[in-house]
Amino acid sequence: MRDVEVADAAARAAAAALVELRAGGLTGGALGDAGDAAAQVAITAVLARHRPDDVVFSEEAADDRSRLGAGRVWIVDPLDGTREYGETDRSDFAVHVALWASGRLSAAAVALPAVGEVLLTDPAPPPPAAAARRPRIAVSRTRPPAQAAAAARAVGGELVPLGSAGWKTTAVVRGEVDAYVHAGGMYQWDSAAPVAVAQAAGLTALRLDGSPLRYNEPDPSLPDLLVCRPELAADLLAAVR
Repeated sequence: MRDVEVADAAARAAAAALVELRAGGLTGGALGDAGDAAAQVAITAVLARHRPDDVVFSEEAADDRSRLGAGRVWIVDPLDGTREYGETDRSDFAVHVALWASGRLSAAAVALPAVGEVLLTDPAPPPPAAAARRPRIAVSRTRPPAQAAAAARAVGGELVPLGSAGWKTTAVVRGEVDAYVHAGGMYQWDSAAPVAVAQAAGLTALRLDGSPLRYNEPDPSLPDLLVCRPELAADLLAAVR
């Protein structure tokens, strides 16, 4: 199996576990906790079977610091949007599986379990078509940053509150929104797989200061993010810096 096929298999296994668990009657925090655990088991089982010598860097496991000297590291968020997953009428949660190899994100899958979709780096999603409307900027539905409001003013856009980071990033990939602005806290596993897919689709993905997003760094924190259509990047970066 190619690396992207392993990522796909792992993301689909976690998505299937999450869909099955969500139908079992749990809700709220109990469902979220169970989902985190079940998705972690599903992903690690696939990776152990197909890439047993690789390191796994996951939100739901202790940080194996051997990753810092490893050539291949899977960066995983088994359930991105635990809060949304626990609210059984919501669909805006995701599964992230990315491979960092030779200093870069080289393969990734993002599963959207509630809609039965998986986005991959290969084949990459087609670039989203420009829409004849005001630019739409995805933001956190619980803690939208001030930078997002500045970004919206800069391009005459509107803010669109959504759930998980993976869902917001793939909303840009899918053409439902035109940008995603985040500030105020995030970790490498929150963005690795979605960013890899977005970049494969021809979108811009950067830190809010315009610097590159770097993964498998010693500090797991990667606190801010801009994903957008390329033609909006200069105006949005000027507004959020």
